[in-house]
Amino acid sequence: MRNFILLLTLACTIQSCDYAQSNVQTLVTDDCGVSWKLIEPGQSVPRGIGVCHYVVTVPNYPMQGDAKFTCAFKGNVNCKINVYYDYNIVSAKDFISEAKFLGKARTSSETNDDAQTGVFEQAENSVIDKRVKNVIGDLLIGEDATDFDQNVFEGKVFDKINETLKQRGVALNFIEIVPEFGEQTTQAIDVATAMKVYETKNLVDVGKDVIRAKAGATKVSVQTNVTPDKKED
Repeated sequence: MRNFILLLTLACTIQSCDYAQSNVQTLVTDDCGVSWKLIEPGQSVPRGIGVCHYVVTVPNYPMQGDAKFTCAFKGNVNCKINVYYDYNIVSAKDFISEAKFLGKARTSSETNDDAQTGVFEQAENSVIDKRVKNVIGDLLIGEDATDFDQNVFEGKVFDKINETLKQRGVALNFIEIVPEFGEQTTQAIDVATAMKVYETKNLVDVGKDVIRAKAGATKVSVQTNVTPDKKED
């Protein structure tokens, strides 16, 4: 029995016995990525012959991404949009068919952690980020910046993006969208919001006077200079 175990261990060493891990989705191709076979966790990864046989692994755990771009609210009110999201690759086959550069043979110089991180950042850009930008742009142009509800908007975007990503093997777990306005735009939004409050109280004229007074107020900056005490001789 001991000799049998020794021979089995030696055979695995010679043939490079490898098994699919649960924290990744393991794909194998024998035709240079034209078709793929998914290897279930715990199953041995088949060995092949020739340059068109290789193995690609795709993360099987939640990952984080972010995107930044310029967009516009209703009335062409421009702003910067900061997006933060968490996602899973739910179908490695569909994902690789979309991000085709992932489905290629890896050289030894591409197998380190930094290279892998760079590869999946490219995949995020090509598969996720451009859909995020398109969906947010299409929906944001119908939103009024003065009564923008971030939570409601994120719900709309979340559902719409997941709908477009489904066939690409990706699913968002959550998304956060933070608009960033310029100083003048922020002031204009504050004024418009304040006027809505005055209107509900029938105080439009008072509101106008307050806003004019605030706009004409001079900003005062106070600077304090502290002179250190002279040391005694």
